[in-house]
Amino acid sequence: MDINLVEETPVRFRVERRDPMRVPGVVFATRVLLPRAAGDKALEQVANVATLPGIVRASYAMPDVHWGYGFPIGGVAATDIDAGGVISPGGVGFDISCGVRLLAADIDRGALAPRTRRLMDILGDTVPRGLGPGGLWKLSGQPQLEELMVAGGSYAVEHGRGVPRDLERCEDRGTLAGADPSQVGQRAVDRGLQQVGSLGSANHFLEVQAVERVYDEPVATAFGLHAGQVCVMIHCGSRGLGHQVCSDHVRGMDQSLGSFGIRLPDRQLACAPVVSTPGRAYLGAMAAAANYGRANRQVLTEAARHAFTVAAGVSLDLVYDVSHNMAKIETHYVDGVRRRLCVHRKGATRALPPGHPDLPDDLAEAGQPVLVPGTMGTASYVMAGAVGNDAFWSSAHGAGRVWSRHQALRRVRGEELHDELESHGIAVRPKSWRALAEEAPDAYKDVDAVAAATEGAGLATLVARLVPLGVVKG
Repeated sequence: MDINLVEETPVRFRVERRDPMRVPGVVFATRVLLPRAAGDKALEQVANVATLPGIVRASYAMPDVHWGYGFPIGGVAATDIDAGGVISPGGVGFDISCGVRLLAADIDRGALAPRTRRLMDILGDTVPRGLGPGGLWKLSGQPQLEELMVAGGSYAVEHGRGVPRDLERCEDRGTLAGADPSQVGQRAVDRGLQQVGSLGSANHFLEVQAVERVYDEPVATAFGLHAGQVCVMIHCGSRGLGHQVCSDHVRGMDQSLGSFGIRLPDRQLACAPVVSTPGRAYLGAMAAAANYGRANRQVLTEAARHAFTVAAGVSLDLVYDVSHNMAKIETHYVDGVRRRLCVHRKGATRALPPGHPDLPDDLAEAGQPVLVPGTMGTASYVMAGAVGNDAFWSSAHGAGRVWSRHQALRRVRGEELHDELESHGIAVRPKSWRALAEEAPDAYKDVDAVAAATEGAGLATLVARLVPLGVVKG
């Protein structure tokens, strides 16, 4: 499909609608942040998503947009459930409920400095990561896993892996309703039994950070952050269980497209009406995988708390936990009419504005924390949901890749990157040199530019900039 891109503002571009698109595309980015890598078909994917049955308003792309499976990573699309709207596993992604949580320590970077190396050694020794099994929580069997898939983060807290306040600072209080473990296949179950409490591989990490700069003091205070403070950011998802759920349901939906009369420009967009049997089945399985991902991050939180207690005698409080690979049933006004929508956010995070009823009471005036991790050599951002966000309260979820992993391996040696990071005072605990090289800082967009574009587009506002002190990589 030919892409006609029109610059509406310095941070907003429109992909003009043409058949078979049902709505236009909207790309929130500067010219520098637009996909440029050879073979990156993200803008074509924005147009392809605009062909989905029931899609409303626009097919959106965040400033970190890049090529993904079916949907671009950084893609947002909402379909009208009562007008034949569909759900597409490709609009969620393989790592269902992959997300980020931020923890704030009651210590500043200066006081932690003499203990940082010991802290990182403990984290490096105790946090499971990489491909395959090896989680911190050894479940007793499938019945316990099914209970976890239904209750998510709250199940972990109820079993001593966290405190009740944690749930107040989690999206959906840690549990996505509607989980149906019966729709999770046996292969997914077998993979999930061994991985609760593990980072996984690729771009997942546990990073010790410090608040370098505060942009909005009142909001930062509401979030529990101040300049110089040490934080922990955890980025991971639903591991092999979520990946298998996506694979299984993509295959099933691909086979049922004809029965619903759905024609697509890309079969990776395989979908089904939300109210159909395969649509409801995927929603139930997706929620189960999402709850697994939330429990996974909760268990890793306890590992981080243990390390901080042992190494520094300090505690960690949860700032927020939010997913960025999800589809959720939400109500929004479209053309002045209140509609029930299925909102896909793939590589995009929810960004609720101040006053939204789903916010915890202590965040009602500040808005939802929006967590934007960068790279282990640069910075990450804490932002806040903004009033006037017309992308269904969605925002960027990270820096966004510009090199493939193969390109990174051709250009970077893990050992050399390790030494470079260490020379800049960043303690690195990788699983392998290869995994480290794949996630080289140069493989990503400039996170400062992504954050600035996100604010400039009215998606979220700047709250704080965090810099890395140490990182545990998958």
